[in-house]
Amino acid sequence: MQYLPNIIFIILLIVGVGFFVKNISKLRRNIFLGKEASLTDNKPRRWKNMAKIALGQSKMVVRPIAGALHIIVYISFVIINIEVLEIILDGIFGTHRLFAVLGPVYSFLIGSFEILAFLVIVAVVIFWIRRNVIKLKRFFKPEMEGWPKKDGNLILYIELVLMLLFLTMNAADYQLQQMGADHYVAAGSFPISSFIAPIFENVSVSTLIIIERTAWWAHIAGILFFLNYLYYSKHLHILLAFPNTYYGRLTPKGQFKNLQSVTDEVRMMMDPDADPYAEPAEDAAVPDKFGASDVQDLSWVQLMNAYTCTECGRCTSECPANQTGKKLSPRKIMMDTRDRLEEVGKIIDENNGEFKDDGKQLLNDYISPEELWACTSCNACVEACPISIDPLSIIMDMRQYLVMEQSAAPTDLNNMMGNIENNGAPWPFNQMDRLNWSKES
Repeated sequence: MQYLPNIIFIILLIVGVGFFVKNISKLRRNIFLGKEASLTDNKPRRWKNMAKIALGQSKMVVRPIAGALHIIVYISFVIINIEVLEIILDGIFGTHRLFAVLGPVYSFLIGSFEILAFLVIVAVVIFWIRRNVIKLKRFFKPEMEGWPKKDGNLILYIELVLMLLFLTMNAADYQLQQMGADHYVAAGSFPISSFIAPIFENVSVSTLIIIERTAWWAHIAGILFFLNYLYYSKHLHILLAFPNTYYGRLTPKGQFKNLQSVTDEVRMMMDPDADPYAEPAEDAAVPDKFGASDVQDLSWVQLMNAYTCTECGRCTSECPANQTGKKLSPRKIMMDTRDRLEEVGKIIDENNGEFKDDGKQLLNDYISPEELWACTSCNACVEACPISIDPLSIIMDMRQYLVMEQSAAPTDLNNMMGNIENNGAPWPFNQMDRLNWSKES
C-alpha cells in the first residue's frame, strides 16, 4: 500500500503520454498525406525566422494588447513547466518538493511561478472579456459558430483552473509548513498563495493534506488532459508554431510559383523559331493534375499550416474582400482544410490505412469557387498571420485547378486568357491593330 500512489501516478503518466504520442503520430501521418515540398534552402534565415517569430513573438505585438497578454501566457507556459517536472519526479519517486535542495534558487523559482500564474489568470480573464463581453468582431464571423467558439472559451477555462489549482496546492502546502506538518518542510517562496493561506487557518492538518493532495493530483491530471486536448483544439499551434515558422516561405510575397510544364509551353509559344508541332521531350515534367481540388493535392507544408492555425482571425480582419462583404475568409480556408484533412484521416483509420473515395473533396464540399475568386491575392492575410501561415497558397492552387482542369474561370478572366493566347496581350486586338488608335486624328 505504501507505493500504491506511485503506481497509480505512473499508470496515469503512461496513459496520458501514450495517448499524446498516438495523437502526434496521427497528426504526422495526416500532414504527410500532402505532396512533397523541398524547403531545405537558406537554413540560417529559416532558423532566424523561427527564433524571431515563434520564440520572439515578433508578429504578435503588432496588436499590442493581445500581443502583450499572449506573451505573458506563452512565457508562463514555458517557465512553469519546470514546476511540472518536479511534480512528475515527486509522483514517480514518492518525494515531496524534490528540488527544495536548491535552497534560495528554489524559493526564487516558486515565487516566479506564482507571479506568472497570477498574471496568466489576469490575462485569461481579459481574453475571456474580449471574447464574451466586448465581443470583438473577428471572433464572431460565421466560421466561428459552434465548436470553434466553445473551443476558444474551453481553453481559457482550462488554463484558469490549472493556475488556480497550482496556487491552491501551494497555499495549502504553505499553511502545512507553518503548522510544522510531517514531510512539509519549509521550502519555497509564496508571494501569491500566502494571501490565500489564511483561508485554511482553522483547518485541521489532515484536512489540509487532503486539500493539498487533491489539488496536486488534479493539477497534474489537468495538465495531461490539456496535453491530449491540444490535438482537438486550436492550441495545437503550441507544438507546430516552431516548425511552421521554420518552413515559412522565404520568397517575396508577391512572387507566385510557376509550373515548369506551363513555363516551357509559354517559352515555346514566344519563340519564333520553335516548332509548334514538336513532340515534348521525354523527360518533360507534366503533372498528373494541375492545381488542387482536395487536401492530398496540397503540399505537406500547406497541411501543416492548416493544423497550425490559431483561429485568431487576424487574417480575415485584414482581408479587403471580407471587409467589403465578400464570402471569402482566409481563416475559414485554413479551418476547412484542417476539417477535410481530419475527415480523410478518419477514413484512412476506418479502412486499415487505406483511403477510400467518399465522394467529397475540399473544393465545393468545403470551399466554394465564390470564395476562391473573391480573393484579390493582395497577401494581407499572409502578412497579418503571427505564425507564418499562407492561406493564399491554398487559394491559388485551387484556382489553378478550376482554370486548368475544369476551365471554370469567371467569364472576364476566360476572355482575358483567350486574348493572351490569341493576341499575346489581355486586350481583344490583334498585334497588327494595336497602334491604330495613334493614326486617328
